[in-house]
Parts: sequence; C-alpha cells; structure tokens
Amino acid sequence: MMVGLPDSTKIDELNTAKDLAKLRPKIMRIYPVLVIKNTELAKMYEAGEYEPINLEQAVETCKELYYFFEQKRINVIRMGLQNTDLITNPEKIESEVVAGPYHEAFGQLVESRIWYDSIVNKIKQFNVKVKEVEIELNPRDVNHVIGHKKENVEKLKEFYDVDIKIVQNEKKAPGKFDLKILQVFSEENKTEAIKK
Repeated sequence: MMVGLPDSTKIDELNTAKDLAKLRPKIMRIYPVLVIKNTELAKMYEAGEYEPINLEQAVETCKELYYFFEQKRINVIRMGLQNTDLITNPEKIESEVVAGPYHEAFGQLVESRIWYDSIVNKIKQFNVKVKEVEIELNPRDVNHVIGHKKENVEKLKEFYDVDIKIVQNEKKAPGKFDLKILQVFSEENKTEAIKK
C-alpha cells in the first residue's frame, strides 16, 4: 500500500486499508510515495501540481496503518522502500529520488514511534509523576526503544521529564517489554525511590 499519492487524503488511505483488509492478505507492505526522476509524478511535482507529504506525516500515517493492519491480524513486513544505489538520499547525485519522505531508516522511524507510544501509554497508567523507569526487553528491540538518533529517549525527557534504564533479557519475547517505576517526583519536586 502506498501513502501520499496525488489527491489522496488520510481518510482515503484509511479507506484503502479497509478495502485491502477485506481481501484478507497475510502480509502487507506500506510505502510512502517518493517522486522518482523521469516519471509522470516528477513532471507533476516540477509543475507544482503535486506536493509530497513530509517525513513526519509519512511516519504518522504509516504508524496508524500499522496499528490498523495489526488489529486485523495482517502482518506488516516492510515500511518504506529499501535503500539502494538509486533509491537513496535525494542529495546524492546518483539518486533517482527527486522529492518525498525519503529516509534510509524509514521503517525504524515508524517502529520506534510505535514503541514510544507503548511506553508512554504504560507510564500514563500509573497515577504518579514518574521520574525514572526501567524497561526490560529482548536485545533485538533496544534500538526501537531508544529511537533513531536517541529520539525516543530525548522525547521522554523533554515532554515527560522521564529517564529510562534499559535491561536486556534474552528470555523476553521480541516485541514485548516490562516497565517498572524506579523513581517518582515527590510533592516537593524531589525524587524518591519506589521499591517494587
């Protein structure tokens, strides 16, 4: 499935996802539209008739579609085009990409955003102002929790003032994690340890 096609809205894309789910596929790939040289879309882009979605829009839309397909038990096996010699950073001379939400680690951006949402949702379930948490997970998932260029760690600190401690455990199933509060803010803005 492609997102960001000409004249396509978010509602159109969700309706497309619903139609695709009715076909009961076992797997799904989600690609944001990239403008490639010497195509009709490139002509539309150069004429000002098409404006590609930006990277943030692409990540958010793909995340929502991932959630939708997951609820329908459809396995999303790829998000974003695979990086090649020609499908690469538009700033490179050899790149065939003219414009669009290109990122060499697009799939990781989406998966990291999904992990971020899961962590924030678990933290919000506690009825306290959390200062530090421990996240126990499979080593394969560490990069998703940290986020691309530590984006998740920095966002948790910036928006929620939460520090995370990661504990790797080979026995944890990939995609699953346990979250334990290590510290909360006291009423006097001091931190106190919570024993669990």
